[in-house]
Amino acid sequence: MTKLRAAITGISGYLPEYRLTNDELSTMVDTTDEWIMQRIGIKERRILKDEGKATSDMGAEAVKSLLNKTNTSPEDVDLLITATITPDMFFPSTSNLIAHKTGLINSWGYDLLAACSGFLFALQTGVSFIESGNYKKVIIVGADKMSTITDYTDRTQCPLFGDAAAAALLEPTTEDVGIIDHILHTDGSGAKHLHMKAGGSLKPPSHQTVDAKEHFIYQEGQAVFKFAVSHMADVSVEMMKKHNISSKDLAWLVPHQANLRIIEAVARRMGIRKEQVMINIEKYGNTTAATIPLCLWEWEDRMKRGDKIILASFGGGFTWGSIYLKWAYDPS
Repeated sequence: MTKLRAAITGISGYLPEYRLTNDELSTMVDTTDEWIMQRIGIKERRILKDEGKATSDMGAEAVKSLLNKTNTSPEDVDLLITATITPDMFFPSTSNLIAHKTGLINSWGYDLLAACSGFLFALQTGVSFIESGNYKKVIIVGADKMSTITDYTDRTQCPLFGDAAAAALLEPTTEDVGIIDHILHTDGSGAKHLHMKAGGSLKPPSHQTVDAKEHFIYQEGQAVFKFAVSHMADVSVEMMKKHNISSKDLAWLVPHQANLRIIEAVARRMGIRKEQVMINIEKYGNTTAATIPLCLWEWEDRMKRGDKIILASFGGGFTWGSIYLKWAYDPS
């Protein structure tokens, strides 16, 4: 019996218009363009400044664009999964709101929270639905409005994050393309190094938590850097060995865009050239669940059918993993 696989058959994204540059940040906190570029590798990041707009609005724009470019009717979509840590609200889910705004009247869906690994976790979840044989069109969204949980008085945090959304269409195939394998991990002991202190059931919102700035990202940079390099590299090398993929065989590494030095260190451990790595952190910063699909969207015209690609991520929780796929279509 021919194996049924899930393949990405379309990708699209959305970026807010406003560009927050390093020069503008230097007027807000004690930093410089040189300091940020040397340590992080980010030149600017997009910020959603439109009043009354939230994560679902960015996600909806990405989905509308995806439907249009793949000539997909909204009524034909079976399932929508949104990876995000900045939902519009605790409930209803951001997926529900995106579906409503894009006319996915026959789709059900939900949100998945895995921080910067969210897109990979959601993608593999969507793959499982496709491989069941019961779903024909599944949309995976990675979207975050990180500006809402970033402290713009903290010089170590505010240069890192941006806002964006991207969406991928999954469809079944019996050909030798699509998502082939995944290695995904979590380790809750890492929560102390990267988390948001307040806002949940453990520490509900109060005047005290707001005054203490406990609704912003808390990160211990050195610990996170160390774990990110080792875990992303290890899981990517493991995937290469498991499928006998040489550095010459690999067309692309698509890493989570958190820090340029992390990306470079992972590529070195994998033995691949910089030209094989998708990097756009300089333009967009860390958009959390949106970074990997944004790369796929931006590199879409450079990927060819059959290209061997490894997606790799690391995020708060800790969460990390890799997905191995063969690209399913040639550039239009």
